[in-house]
Amino acid sequence: MRHRLPFLLALSLTLLTATFLVVPALMSMLAGVTRVYARGVSSGLTTEWIIEVWRLYSDTIWRSILIALLTLLVTLLIGVPTAYSFVVYPSRFTRILDEIMTLPLAVPGLAVALAMLQLYGGFMEFRRSSMFIVAGHVVFTLPFMVRAVAATLSAVDIRTLEEGAGSLGARPLRRFIDIVVPAAMPGILAGALMVVTLSIGEFNLTWMLHTPLTKTLPVGLADSYASMRLEIASAYTLVFFIMIMPLLIAMQIAARANAGKEATP
Repeated sequence: MRHRLPFLLALSLTLLTATFLVVPALMSMLAGVTRVYARGVSSGLTTEWIIEVWRLYSDTIWRSILIALLTLLVTLLIGVPTAYSFVVYPSRFTRILDEIMTLPLAVPGLAVALAMLQLYGGFMEFRRSSMFIVAGHVVFTLPFMVRAVAATLSAVDIRTLEEGAGSLGARPLRRFIDIVVPAAMPGILAGALMVVTLSIGEFNLTWMLHTPLTKTLPVGLADSYASMRLEIASAYTLVFFIMIMPLLIAMQIAARANAGKEATP
């Protein structure tokens, strides 16, 4: 019993924390299918609020997914080579660059967005497009991809592996594709999950960068809470979970599958 007490205490704390986080979300989703929120479930269940949310805000859902995927693509193209250079060619310059890259995490998102507006606001076509939000999300999420990939590459002797491939005649690009990328895959998948999650749920930076025609899911959710009935806002939360959770679960499955391959001798 003495040995089980720490486990029981940890389990109780975990369940209490999960309950504290999950119950409000479940209540909000239940409100989204309740006919009249003030009367509760006794007023009956309906899907009319979900239909109304889809009619009004479906574009924000697809736009958020597209922005998250584009952000992931850009962070992969930039982050993986950057992390590789940090690990293989460490120097004072790379350390300074790493510190500069993490500055957006220490600065409020509104301040980063304001700086981007001041610098690029004059490029009207860029300012009005969703790519402006993608640029902001890349600035915010790139450090997570770089850190995840760099940590994975640091755990293996990537330089020795590359030298072995080079001695067999492999060119630098071929070594990077065939040696570095597979070795960094666990970090890439972990970073990808973080990037997609942060991009889809990012609000402060996006709120400053968006236009009426480039609203994302969190901005639309805030708009629905401010201007619509509570039932519609809650239905928006339910639609958010229905649309986003399969994507996140699929990425988790991919990460576990890759981990299983790494563990297989």
